[in-house]
Amino acid sequence: MSGTAMVVAIVFISVGFGVLFDMYKKHLEFKEKTLNHNSQHNEQAIAMIKQVQALEERMQVLEKIVTDEGYDVQKEINKL
Repeated sequence: MSGTAMVVAIVFISVGFGVLFDMYKKHLEFKEKTLNHNSQHNEQAIAMIKQVQALEERMQVLEKIVTDEGYDVQKEINKL
């Protein structure tokens, strides 16, 4: 192999590895963004679940109040 061919081969190999390295860095950045987005989505989902649980508890209390016999009596007294 001549000296010129060696130089050309070394340049192509260097440029090739540089391009591959940049592609790998972009891939890692994309994965990081995806993971951050998923973690934010999970935090929002957990907050919504807690809110739904709190609303269910409040609804149970309201159902208990409305179905209580004393509530009907109070309602009849207020009508008079």
